[in-house]
Amino acid sequence: MKVAQLSLSELRALLVGPGLRVKAGPFNLSIRTRLPSLIRQLHSLYSCYSLVEEDEIAEFHVQVIPRRSVRRPFARLIQFEVDGRFPFPPVPLEQALATLEWGVNLVIAVRINHFLLFHSAAVERNGHVLLLPAWPGSGKTTLSAMLMYHGYRLFSDEFGLMEPQSGEFYPLPRLMPLKNQSIEVVRNRLPEAMLGPEIPGTLKGTVVHICPTQASIEQSDETARPRWIVFPKWSAGAAVRLEPLPQSEAFLLLATNAFNYEVLGKTAFNAVTNLVRGCECRKLVYSDFDEALAVLNALTDG
Repeated sequence: MKVAQLSLSELRALLVGPGLRVKAGPFNLSIRTRLPSLIRQLHSLYSCYSLVEEDEIAEFHVQVIPRRSVRRPFARLIQFEVDGRFPFPPVPLEQALATLEWGVNLVIAVRINHFLLFHSAAVERNGHVLLLPAWPGSGKTTLSAMLMYHGYRLFSDEFGLMEPQSGEFYPLPRLMPLKNQSIEVVRNRLPEAMLGPEIPGTLKGTVVHICPTQASIEQSDETARPRWIVFPKWSAGAAVRLEPLPQSEAFLLLATNAFNYEVLGKTAFNAVTNLVRGCECRKLVYSDFDEALAVLNALTDG
């Protein structure tokens, strides 16, 4: 059963009561909130996600709750909570959805250690994973959205989720936050995409969330092995360049881009070594998405 099969009142009853339990890739997530605006947003944006059976364990239990401020008694504030802890300060009510999504990402990043977690987008084409590791601001979320609507299956725009022993990558298709100028780019290029509301004033500027495609969500149980590692960088006015990257440099960039490399120690070292040795490694500089798509298609068709 999917969230779309719930009426708004049924969804509200779950979110206010025992929690909305949804499947997020290899994890089960339980969400609670009483905020009417967030309930309506989840009813729309989570519509393709599957509900979790009552007898299945949820790894993460989170809430978004209203907060009061002594200094700002008339402000409508909310806060993200996980297991009685509040990792973020209170923010305006309008930022509830962004806070929920960032909060879930934070919980995954700090609590999951049976996977090696790369700070990377990941997509699949022709049966293999294309890993797109990049620092914040490199445009990986926008690029992931474009690829997702041009023949690629989204694994994640945030996490490259690798089982270190087998080398398999696991999908984690969640809402993707488009920021500032990228919002209009995606609106103009992908009119068919389902977008959430504009959320201004966050620490990252104005944010709009884009939903993964239904196919990406429905295939979230299908793992795949990696074949290509491409480090992308959007640069205004740059001619497209897809250049070979030495394995030694790819190793260092991946290791420093992993959330839990030091925690996993030797296991992570061996996993990254095998990953780099088994993949074609490239760096991509681009300013035009059509040109980037053309060179990535050529790479993944090879």
